[in-house]
Amino acid sequence: MSEFADLVASAVNPSMTRDEREAVYAVVKEALQRLQEREGLGADDPRTALQQHLIEETIRDVEADIARVISMEKLERAFAAQNASDAGAG
Repeated sequence: MSEFADLVASAVNPSMTRDEREAVYAVVKEALQRLQEREGLGADDPRTALQQHLIEETIRDVEADIARVISMEKLERAFAAQNASDAGAG
């Protein structure tokens, strides 16, 4: 599943809006559904539930990574602003 997570992560990036990322996730979910249909997996098949769970877990992990990146960028900007302010006052 690591390769799949890498694929999803490479399809989205922190500069995308949440709506843009949701559109990518919707395509991923549709692709999974088509694959399950092609394999003949029914809604009551445990493999279907597992695959859907793994997709949701991957999306959650990617979103957490994006939140971390955005937070770090904000901290870096705040630190740079504070340093600039300190340099101007000193």
